[in-house]
Amino acid sequence: MKPAKVMREFRRSLPMSLLKAREAVMRTFLPHLREHGLTAQQWRVLRALYDGWETGAPGQEMTRIAEQCYLLMPSLSRIVQNLESRSLVERRGSTSDLRRYEIRLTNRGAKLVNIMAPQSEERYAHITRVFGYGKLELLYELLDELTEKLNAAGEPADSGEAGMATREQEL
Repeated sequence: MKPAKVMREFRRSLPMSLLKAREAVMRTFLPHLREHGLTAQQWRVLRALYDGWETGAPGQEMTRIAEQCYLLMPSLSRIVQNLESRSLVERRGSTSDLRRYEIRLTNRGAKLVNIMAPQSEERYAHITRVFGYGKLELLYELLDELTEKLNAAGEPADSGEAGMATREQEL
């Protein structure tokens, strides 16, 4: 006897569809990151810091970086330690709260981002050629809207700690 259908087909699972898309995208970026000895999470941190560095806000508090890069604090602490040991970032006491740290991109870190930027943009150009500019822009808009609406709606009552666990992953 065939069981009653209680769930959508696996191929129509939104988390799986997003994960498959993420894996396809990351396949284009991972060789580039490995070439420079970086993980995807390390690159996210460098990119977030670089955006601030370019706009004259060179340092960010750890909590802000964790939120921006979707990383848990223990993971971010390890990432920052690694990047700091390679002189790509530096940690300073926050000027506004002595209990907090500000992470800053070093000149060496900014130089690495500048070296990697053209190669990264080549990968984005490839994705744009393959998928189409209009579709890619629409995808950004739809993903932003999905995120915004789900955040505004709140989490289902039975979600528990599941939301935090997913931040650890590279979605």
